[in-house]
Amino acid sequence: MATRRADAWTEDEIIVAADIVRRHGWRDVREHDPDVLALSALLRALPEHRDQAAEDPKFRSPASVRRKMTDIRTTHPDYTGSRTRGGVTTLRVAEAFATNGDDLARIAATQRCQWERDVADAVETPDLDIPLEAHEGRTELVSHLRRERDPKLRAAKIEAVLRGHGALTCEVCDFNFGATYGDVGDGYIEVHHLVPLHASGETMTRLADLALLCSNCHRMIHRRMPWLTPEELQDVVRRAG
Repeated sequence: MATRRADAWTEDEIIVAADIVRRHGWRDVREHDPDVLALSALLRALPEHRDQAAEDPKFRSPASVRRKMTDIRTTHPDYTGSRTRGGVTTLRVAEAFATNGDDLARIAATQRCQWERDVADAVETPDLDIPLEAHEGRTELVSHLRRERDPKLRAAKIEAVLRGHGALTCEVCDFNFGATYGDVGDGYIEVHHLVPLHASGETMTRLADLALLCSNCHRMIHRRMPWLTPEELQDVVRRAG
């Protein structure tokens, strides 16, 4: 029995990618298209892909997502040009979209929503093996994360930003869930408390103590100790770019 490659695309991933190609009229989708960039970011942020994505910048990168979309497009039964080698699963999915596109589109939308919930849950309840400084134990970390999820704080911060700027964008990378995901992402953003609990203690939180972040940037800030500030993560992103 053949061993599945670690970077092999799953059927669910191919279905979601194929739905994007369908929405583009089965035409070529460029690497820097917003739909390609958004799917790449989402796949790389999935909990099951987190370690591999951290080790391999090419894993589910925009270039690799675009290649898979090319495989899907050239495997579609109506395609008349030269075909790429997308594999059996890609062929099966492309044929399914050709005969039952509406049902497959609904499956793709459901799967994408589930992934977005998985990414949000992974950020809001991260692994508790995050390195902790001696003076900040697990109880304090959990309390800090719980404070970030306080619905009243979230609502007040989001309302204040919308009044002042009219849009919810990540303070590190400017990602806008509504602009990328439409109605599904409209109004969504994650709230990060700038001051760790061990430093502030149980104090009254001001809206200025909160930052709005996308899922990826929020995860990166919490990934190591001491936590990066949004400004420090911006510098990391600039250097990486």
